Amino acid sequence: MRVSFVIIFIISISTGLKAQHPSVFEGIRTDTSYILINDFYVNLVKYSFREPNVNFLVIHDDEDTGVKAAFEYIQYSGGSVIDSQYGGVRNYNFNYGSQFYQIDPNKIYTEMGIQNGLAKYGMVDSAVASELLNASKVILNHYSAGKPLYIFTLHNNTDGSFGIASYLKGYELESTADSLYINFQMDPDDLILVTEPDLFTWLKHENVNVVLQSKTAPDDGSLSIYAMQNQIPYINVEVQHSHQYEHLRLIEIAIKALKACCPSAFVKAAGSSE
Repeated sequence: MRVSFVIIFIISISTGLKAQHPSVFEGIRTDTSYILINDFYVNLVKYSFREPNVNFLVIHDDEDTGVKAAFEYIQYSGGSVIDSQYGGVRNYNFNYGSQFYQIDPNKIYTEMGIQNGLAKYGMVDSAVASELLNASKVILNHYSAGKPLYIFTLHNNTDGSFGIASYLKGYELESTADSLYINFQMDPDDLILVTEPDLFTWLKHENVNVVLQSKTAPDDGSLSIYAMQNQIPYINVEVQHSHQYEHLRLIEIAIKALKACCPSAFVKAAGSSE
């Protein structure tokens, strides 16, 4: 018997409830979706301030520098950020039946990605895979009702473990990149990844580390692959943990690129009822 184990609740919460991280400021609004995977909760807390502007998404719960930078941005410019809260760790970890499962939540946006993502850590189960795909749909729906006009994610990494050099020929992510531009004056751990050539060209002229994802990049189930498959402009601003000022700087540059290269998507998204 197939057992469904994803339960979704949507609650609108007024200002005044205590946030997990970071601290809220006056006037901020919260709207939370809960995903329950057996005994494992994922709280998708959307913080919004002022009029709709840019919508950010933070997928991993151990990457709070991006959340802090987004809070700083929306406090002065408006917008929203979804903070994924599930215990301050990177991966989803849960039991199903008598088995333990683990997966990176940035590998659940395609069927192939889920299969490979589960296999990396152990067991693969078709019912588990189906419900993880449902969970990804909850995340996307909370980010934007209907098809997103763009997806803007924030990620953090550790010093020297991942960076712009990871996309160079002979390195792990070589097949993922179509093109890259390196500013050797920047920390190599701080970069922007995009799926649109126009965004890449614009950001290259801004002299920042930037990667253009290849149209033939392997399907790893990531949100950037999902966005590319569905023809949704995608931006990921990624910096080393604690580089909050640099994260904010790159966010502001990336937003300028989005306005310049995808103006219709930006205007529609900013003018929506989100």
